[in-house]
Amino acid sequence: MAPVTPTALRLATPADAGEIREIVRAAYGRWVPLIGREPMPMRVDYDQALREHRFDLLQRGPRILALIETMLEPDHLWIENVAVRPELQGQGLGRRLLAHAEELARAARRPELRLLTNGDFGSNIALYERSGYAVTAREPFMGGTTVYMRKVL
Repeated sequence: MAPVTPTALRLATPADAGEIREIVRAAYGRWVPLIGREPMPMRVDYDQALREHRFDLLQRGPRILALIETMLEPDHLWIENVAVRPELQGQGLGRRLLAHAEELARAARRPELRLLTNGDFGSNIALYERSGYAVTAREPFMGGTTVYMRKVL
């Protein structure tokens, strides 16, 4: 399959909540059998999250391909969620969104980015490490392990 090239990067609007929910549920659904429950992003009220956080969307035409949810904190940019449609994973869309988050952090004069992920999501941890993130802490959570990561700019 040829790589998909998004034609637009735009801010989400409240009207995008349903499609965001659909993408997140599809992207994280593969982890349910591994961890025995729905990952936390699958449980979010995206109508509310869109009112409280920034969502940047990669899309081609009217179709959203991937998203990144961020929050500007006093000393860093927090990445709450990165989700790519399952059939498009592995084509660099997540890396493009992480690079966009770095641009947001620099523009806001934040010296680092932070995120967390499930310790069982090995491919996600590998992607973050390849993108320059380092593990800063691990802690037990709901029978698994939460892995905290950061990237200093």
